[in-house]
Amino acid sequence: MKFFDLLRLILGNLSRRKARVALTAIGVVIGTAAVVILVSLGIGLQKSATDQLYGIGDLTLIDVMPTYGGEGGYYVGSGGGGPAISLSSELQEPALLTNSALEQLRLIPGVKAVIPRDYLGTQTVIRYQRMEGGVNIIGIGTNDLSTLGMEAGQGTTDLAKGTVVIGVMTPYNFYDPYQRPGQETPPPPELLNEQIQLIVIKWDQDGNEIRKTLSLRVTGILNETGGEADYSIYLPLDLVKSMNEWAYGTRINYNKTGYNQVIVKVEDPNQALDIADQITALGFQAISPQSFLQGINNTFLILQLVFGGVGAIALLVAAIGIANTMAMSILERTREIGLMKAVGATNRDVLSIFLGEAAGIGFIGGLGGIIVGWLAAQAINVIAIIYLAGQASQQGGAPPSVAVYTPIWLPIFALIFSTFIGMLSGLYPALRAATMIPVQALKYE
Repeated sequence: MKFFDLLRLILGNLSRRKARVALTAIGVVIGTAAVVILVSLGIGLQKSATDQLYGIGDLTLIDVMPTYGGEGGYYVGSGGGGPAISLSSELQEPALLTNSALEQLRLIPGVKAVIPRDYLGTQTVIRYQRMEGGVNIIGIGTNDLSTLGMEAGQGTTDLAKGTVVIGVMTPYNFYDPYQRPGQETPPPPELLNEQIQLIVIKWDQDGNEIRKTLSLRVTGILNETGGEADYSIYLPLDLVKSMNEWAYGTRINYNKTGYNQVIVKVEDPNQALDIADQITALGFQAISPQSFLQGINNTFLILQLVFGGVGAIALLVAAIGIANTMAMSILERTREIGLMKAVGATNRDVLSIFLGEAAGIGFIGGLGGIIVGWLAAQAINVIAIIYLAGQASQQGGAPPSVAVYTPIWLPIFALIFSTFIGMLSGLYPALRAATMIPVQALKYE
């Protein structure tokens, strides 16, 4: 039997029993729609979570810290689904981030830049006109913060002598120490291209306070990141080093003591985990946002499988309905089967007809389920985004861009899967029909 003849016969048989086919296909519609909605929800949650992580951290960056020796020490590795802490009872040699160690890190394939950083470790006050405030001060070993993926909302990310780049929330740290009760609180100052004073404080052996004041020009204000950078100001590393030496009263030699933290920038975020493992193998602690992303992806993959399994159960119930429908159809069409075989239809032809009808029911139900599932997913997405945006506005933070996401492969997979389930459900009834003896089938009442 030719393919188009077979297709015409299958469509004719299905159209003769519209009500039964429709009722059977409804089960497939429900199962397919459940698969589309639940898997889209899992993918949407994963996409929302990973988008938020991309906004918080640059996935090409790896934070590297020294490992200090001692019994019962620990190190942090990045393998697997997230940072792993390994306890050790053995005495370990300290792994310090000296300049020679930084050269080792630069030699790792895929490493684009190795940038040391340090914090100003003494009390500080920043002053602008009458206003004062506190802030986190970070010294960075690069002339351009864009190397670390930072972007300037105003001004520039370049660091030069006598200049400072500040986080977007820094102006909100200012207050007027001379404000009287009932006096209106002044608004956050506009600091771009303004001179601010950085006051560094230390105490002598007698407890007397000693202050040192630096005048700095604000040349850039960073875009909001949702992280540490929003509440920090960035200075050249050499300047922070000199201020720490003044505060501690001792000379700092990074070749002996090492840096407290180094940022490694890789060329490709997909290489971050492998490079972090190589850094850990050198004895240092390495933490990459990519490891958190991998953990999130693994968690949501399991969630998608669970959601898909729930939808598959509904399809399984629909498959039983298809099998029942096809079995009843064979009983009703026994004489028709005998007549087809008597006029020359082979077992293969009969098998193809009934398998095609079962697959057709699965296809029709799958197509309807995709349409229903996609429309329902879009409705859920709109409602969820409105709700989550309201929550984000109350708690602070960026609203999610998507809550339910349907990738192009999901409807295609759902249609193929529902068609396959339909064909599989009709396999046993089709085999029964194909193996009927024509004489007995013609005599069936």
